[in-house]
Amino acid sequence: MDLDEATTRLLDAAEHEFYGRGIHTVGMDTIRARSGVSLKRLYQCFPSKENLVEAYLARRDERWRRSLADHVERHARTPDEAPLAVFDWLHEWFGEDGFRGCAFINSFGELGATSPRVAAVDRAHKDALREYLRGLTAALDVADPDALADQLLTLVEGATVIAAMSGEPTAAHPARNAAETLLAAALRPLR
Repeated sequence: MDLDEATTRLLDAAEHEFYGRGIHTVGMDTIRARSGVSLKRLYQCFPSKENLVEAYLARRDERWRRSLADHVERHARTPDEAPLAVFDWLHEWFGEDGFRGCAFINSFGELGATSPRVAAVDRAHKDALREYLRGLTAALDVADPDALADQLLTLVEGATVIAAMSGEPTAAHPARNAAETLLAAALRPLR
């Protein structure tokens, strides 16, 4: 087995275990067993659990944001539909089997106070999401795209936490309605 295959198997195992059960409750031996990679190879690929957590989060960030952007690109026919498509995607994500909320909020809650490196990955994800939303709002004729992006980010984060805690994918609906109200107000002609 080459390093790339081992790394992929380890990251797949880490994602399954860390996202499903939490980072603190999962030891490296569990990752080794799930991946089928030897303990020696595991530590060659990831010298510490913190390294593995960082890599898992970085890979998840890339896939998560790509999935969101692909959905918005496919479903938004006009720039003013793009922010609303974000909430439609959230509804789909919230309904997936095994949904446990935001991996970055979860990992920050577990490790943010003790692992500056993991906290930095978590913050980078939120910064990238905000920049993505900022890109969507910049395409609109609104007075303050930054403020609108911040408001949309707040709705995304709130809906995600509510969906995780309630187990209801419909948490995306009131957030979408609020986003629609914000967009309507922001898109009004300035007088």
